[in-house]
Amino acid sequence: MNEAERLLDSFLTNISEHRRLSENTVKAYASDLADYQRWANAHGVDSIRPSHQQLRQYLSSLHHARYARTTIARRFSAVRSFFKFLQLENVIRENPAEIMNTPKLSKVLPKTVPSDALTVLLSVFDDSTILGSRNAAIIELLYATGIRVSELTGLNVADVDLKEGYIRVLGKGSRERIVPFHQYAGLRISHYLQFSRPRLLKQNLTQALFLSKRGNRLSSNSVRVCMQTAFRQCANIAGITPHVIRHTFATHLLSNGADLRTIQELLGHVALSTTQIYTHVGRKRLKEVHNTSHPRA
Repeated sequence: MNEAERLLDSFLTNISEHRRLSENTVKAYASDLADYQRWANAHGVDSIRPSHQQLRQYLSSLHHARYARTTIARRFSAVRSFFKFLQLENVIRENPAEIMNTPKLSKVLPKTVPSDALTVLLSVFDDSTILGSRNAAIIELLYATGIRVSELTGLNVADVDLKEGYIRVLGKGSRERIVPFHQYAGLRISHYLQFSRPRLLKQNLTQALFLSKRGNRLSSNSVRVCMQTAFRQCANIAGITPHVIRHTFATHLLSNGADLRTIQELLGHVALSTTQIYTHVGRKRLKEVHNTSHPRA
């Protein structure tokens, strides 16, 4: 193991064990930094001690490769964090990426699904089949709680309290939170637990809530594939992902009077500013209230 590989391994251990970032986030850092290392090796650049000019060349290579601005910003953020770690460890004196600007990201409003369309989506699943029951429970729980797909697949049976209507979620940074769900989700989950899960479990002893056809913990990618396959049957409904349902959850709560602080807590956002992107959907509601309430409207 050379110096660069050893330091990268130390960095990944640090963000996993000390910063307590999720496994998926650590994998994303590893992938982005591996891309930087490959570029540095291919261009004869010391990946640990590059110059500002060399880092600008790396950014330029990403632009020329036509990566999305979000991808470029994420990759460079990983590189900047890596150099910050090296600086704190006294491996380098200065962080060569600290004064460099990353691409400005346009503010894209989150895509959402109308509530009546969600009813149509849920009608696609046949509750009398093993996978239909499971998939219906997944969609209903995603919409009922707004949890991330990684949080959903990380749930164990013991994390679900059907009687009280709560789930215990382990979110980003290993932060635990309690999220309520409504009776419709409770009925779907109860049916899945009684009908589908025992048949999927087979000889396995896993405590995972949602299982694959092989009886293993369902992966995040499998959830996305299941949704894509099922929703092809719905006319005029496309591009519905677990994250779109998360956006929809927050949007519908805000539209119906929930405050941002509550939505922040339910979503597991550390900063309120992250939640504020959903305020755009409240404009229509504000206009309606203004039109019906103002004497001059």
